Amino acid sequence: MTSRVFPVLALAAALALAALPLRAQVKVDELVQADMLDGGLTKRGTYMSALRISLSDGWKTYWRAPGDAGIPPQFDWGRSQNLGHMEITWPTPHVFDQNGMQSIGYKTQLVLPVEITPADPTRPVRLRGKVEVGICKDICVPGTLSVDHQLDAKAGRNPAIAAAMAQRPFTRKEGGVTSSTCRLSPVDGGMRLEARIAMPSAGGQEVAVIEPGSPRIWASQTQTRREGGTLLAVSDLFPVSGGPLAVDRSAVRITVLGRRHAVDIRGCTSG
Repeated sequence: MTSRVFPVLALAAALALAALPLRAQVKVDELVQADMLDGGLTKRGTYMSALRISLSDGWKTYWRAPGDAGIPPQFDWGRSQNLGHMEITWPTPHVFDQNGMQSIGYKTQLVLPVEITPADPTRPVRLRGKVEVGICKDICVPGTLSVDHQLDAKAGRNPAIAAAMAQRPFTRKEGGVTSSTCRLSPVDGGMRLEARIAMPSAGGQEVAVIEPGSPRIWASQTQTRREGGTLLAVSDLFPVSGGPLAVDRSAVRITVLGRRHAVDIRGCTSG
């Protein structure tokens, strides 16, 4: 687990090359489309909405932590009007085997719930932006999706948004997590993080995903195994641009993906 190759970064360049022959045959907007769903106002005065990414048959896109064989979506909402704060809820993703490497994402469709706090509650909110995605089937293609949508404050409850919210991972309390500790030890050029999570099984062959909490740190694919009532997850962390490495345990995020459900664990203590 001490390889210094960063597959996610390498794949970004590979995607650009892989897309060249395909673009001559198929336009990206024939493979994937994006639109916004309205869910109206919440009791807190925020807007409930969702970004819907619709994929052609057999294609998939990626989660925020896409594994060794994917790239995460990137969002730019800089042209929006009256946008104060945006809170994204990620539905539980699927784990895929892609050419011998693990990737994490969604197939057919991704409905990504977004709760929006307006900068000025007396004025409407218009979302204008771009979403950079990677989509894969037999070949991987990078795409840029444009969004321009004024949110509808009078819209009613949207079943698609409600279903996506219901697919979110459990919190640590809902998942029965009683403790989560992280032990750090040096490896060549980085640190090894060993997480021990006391929790009931999430079902089947569990996969833990460790996010180090900083875009300046790259995490290798996590090795996951059970020791009775404890889940052990191990990942090697490296600084993306070299130099010293500092890991804030309180910022570490561990998601356990199981057959029955997933569990989202924020932070871990020394152990």
